[in-house]
This record gives sequence, structure tokens and C-alpha cells, in this order.
Amino acid sequence: MVTTVEKNDIGWNLENSYAKLPGLFYTPLKLETVSAPKLVILNHLLAENLGLNAEALEGQAGINILAGQALPANAKPIAQAYAGHQFGYFTMLGDGRAMLIGEQITPAGERFDIQLKGSGRTPYSRSGDGKAALGPMLREYLISEAMHYLGIPTSRSLAVVTTGDPVYRENPLKGAVLTRVAASHLRVGTFEYAAQWGTTADVKVLADYTINRHFPLLQSEQNAYLGLLDEVIKAQAALIAKWQLVGFIHGVMNTDNVTISGETIDYGPCAFMDHYDPTTVFSSIDLQGRYAYRNQPNIGLWNLARLAETLIPLVNDNQEQALKLVEDSLRNFPSLYQADWLQGMRLKLGIANEEPEDERLIADLLGLMKEYQADYTNTFVDLTLERTLDKTQSSDLYESDAFKDWLNRWQARLERQEQTDNEIKQLMKQVNPVVIPRNYQVEIVLQAANEQDDFKPLQQLLTVLQSPYDYNALNQQYMTPPEPSSHPYKTYCGT
Repeated sequence: MVTTVEKNDIGWNLENSYAKLPGLFYTPLKLETVSAPKLVILNHLLAENLGLNAEALEGQAGINILAGQALPANAKPIAQAYAGHQFGYFTMLGDGRAMLIGEQITPAGERFDIQLKGSGRTPYSRSGDGKAALGPMLREYLISEAMHYLGIPTSRSLAVVTTGDPVYRENPLKGAVLTRVAASHLRVGTFEYAAQWGTTADVKVLADYTINRHFPLLQSEQNAYLGLLDEVIKAQAALIAKWQLVGFIHGVMNTDNVTISGETIDYGPCAFMDHYDPTTVFSSIDLQGRYAYRNQPNIGLWNLARLAETLIPLVNDNQEQALKLVEDSLRNFPSLYQADWLQGMRLKLGIANEEPEDERLIADLLGLMKEYQADYTNTFVDLTLERTLDKTQSSDLYESDAFKDWLNRWQARLERQEQTDNEIKQLMKQVNPVVIPRNYQVEIVLQAANEQDDFKPLQQLLTVLQSPYDYNALNQQYMTPPEPSSHPYKTYCGT
């Protein structure tokens, strides 16, 4: 039986500011019953930061809330409406299988959305059942937490519970609910929805809400709405640069998956690149490579242009002048992105100052890595640890004359800065992860969880991924690239 309100000592401190927006933006929801909710994994550290009692969350009252069977006091369950350009085509969307129960106010005064993903049908489900399978929910938990510890802005995962009910895809799968935590679920697609099905007044209400929630300093700006666009441009430029620097490929950069806050969201067909190849695509449905690794910055700009279009009526009453202002703002994105990426690449190579030749030095290394199919992550680890000259780490790349020439140029470059060798290595260790969630390892732990109800491999991998820059705990098991295969790794839209 579904309980409408569950009183407990878990520490919920919910508000519902989004639900105060016009009804256009959301639909109230009723809870759906599940057979036998069971906790699979709980993020104790995140719970503590949110002001929640992890021990109480692990009790039945807590599990009922995480499974969408009960609500904490002050919860107001809703599904958010939004639209989006999916692979370049505009369509109506909305939270088809996610329920926002409220916004947790933490002991530090921060505000975070608490959303249950896979909790059942909503008015935006279309033909879907609104439910989710265990494997994809664990995958999102794993990779979103890995991204957090890599230092990349992201939604987080508080818990995964199984429902005791099957979900039907090609085969019956174990049903599950993920509790997702985010600074907000405001998206470019939220603004597109308001512009398409609302009025200019609705767009203004949404923009004012966004400014108040995420960019309050803009309230004193002469043109706060242009300032909003500028802030989102800066946030997305920095985010995508961070993706590129660790070899992360989002896989489905539709406008409904672009957050206004600058957090990574939606971990469907995402994956990390093994051997360096800018054309890498993992998504099974991205047949044209629209969202390939090398295209992510340009797609980011394309998505931001869609946001800019919605803000034109707010930026200036004169449409021609407004268009010029937003176009000028969008022109800043390439240089912002390039500055963030170049600074990150310099640090990956231990370079602490700037020289004009740095871009060529970086490009030449990446070109060699592509030519020799070198592992992206491990190449930077080997440079950090000076293992490229170690015969036990021999590879076609390291043995090539072109790489040896590059190595000499790099070492000469480092000698032209004042940092000591030890300081250079410390710089590199802070930005070059030893471990990433290798795609084949993710599949191994998910298979163990799905088929054997064995969650120990998942916990072990999570523990390793919580310290991605720990060079004192090199673990070859998690650093080893996959064996070469004639069948490229594919991911699927399942989360």
C-alpha cells in the first residue's frame, strides 16, 4: 500500500520552489505501488552532506521513500515538463519516468533536487512504462559518482533500490529506482518548452526563477537575461572541456540533457574512451557520429544557440538588437572552451606557464596517440611517472622515433619554467587520473549484480573510483585497457 506521508527521523528538509512556477511547467503525480522494495546501495557520504541520517534511510521507512512508496513531510511529487532537440530534431518530452519529490535544503543551506528515476509512469511517458531496470540504474550510480570524484560537475546518486517487480524490455529485467540528486533539473529544453508552448511571460518567469536559484548576483545586472546566457555559456564551456580532458563521451547531448547549472546529467550511452581516437562513438543509435568525442564542443555551442533563441524576447525589446547581443555572447563560447581545455592540457603535461608553441606540442602528442592507438588515460599516467622510457612499459608509441623526438621537445619545454621536477609531477598527478570507469569493467560489475545478485565487485570498483588521482595506490587490475576486439564497444539508451 502506498503511504502518502511517512514521518521519520531521516532528516528530510524539503521545499518545493519549482512547484510554485505556473502549472505549465509540471504535473502533480501520485505514487505507484511496488511489490517488495529492497535497498541495493546507499551513498552514505552524500546522505551525510545532504543532512540525512543514513542509518534511518536504510530502515524500512527510508527504503519506502527511496522506492516511491512514501513521501517525507513537505514533499510535493511532480514530473517536470520540458522539450528538446534530439539528434537535431525538436520534440515534446518531459520527465517520463522521473518524479521530483522536492528540494532538500542541506545543513550548509544549499538546495538540491531529489528525484526518483524509474518510479513509474507520468503524463510525459508516452508509450513507456515509466520504470527502470537495475543495470542502467546501477550504471548511472557508478559513473555519476566516478565523475564527481574526477572533479567534474555532475548530478549525483543517493541510492538504488529494487522494486521486486520485473520491467519488460526485450527480456524481463529487475525493476529498480535510482534517487538522483542535482543542483536542479533545469535544462535548455525547459526553456525551449516554455518558448514553444508558453508565452514570453512564461519564459520570463522561468528565467527569473533560474537567476534567483543559480545566479542571484545577476539580479543587480542591467541586462540580467543576457547575463544568464553568458553564465550558462561559461558553465558549459568549462564542463565540456573537463569531459574532453578525461576522455568522457556523453553520447546523447540533446538539449534536454544540457543543464543550466552546468552539471553533467543523463548517463545513458555515455562511456570513457580507451585508445585515443577523436571519432569515437559509443552510442548504438548515433549512426552518424553527431555526438562523437571530437564533436562535443561544437554540439555544446549548437545547444546553447537553442537556449539563446528562447531568451531573445527578454534580452531586448528590439529583436534585431537582441539577436546581435545573443550572437555576440555565443561567439565567446569557442574561446572560452579553448582556454579551459588548453589550460587543462597544459596541466596534464606539467606546464605551469604559457608559450605559443604549447598548442602544437599538445596536438603533436594527440596525433601520435591516435596513430599508435595509445590508451588515452594511461599515456598521461606514464608521462607523469616517467614510464615512457621504462622497457617494461614498452609500446609501439614509446618506441617510435617520432615520440622520442616529441619527448625531447616536451622535456625542453618543462626546463623553461621555474617549477622543480617534483612540483611538475605534483601538478600532473592532480589532473591525470590513474583510474576511470573502464567500459568493460563496468559491464563486469553490472553483470555480477544482475545475474548473481553479487554487489561486491560494484562496491570494490566504486571504492577505487573514489580516489582516481591516488598515485600511491596504483592498481593494475583497474588500469588495464580492454583486449583488442573486432566488435567496438556499444552503449544503449537505457537509463
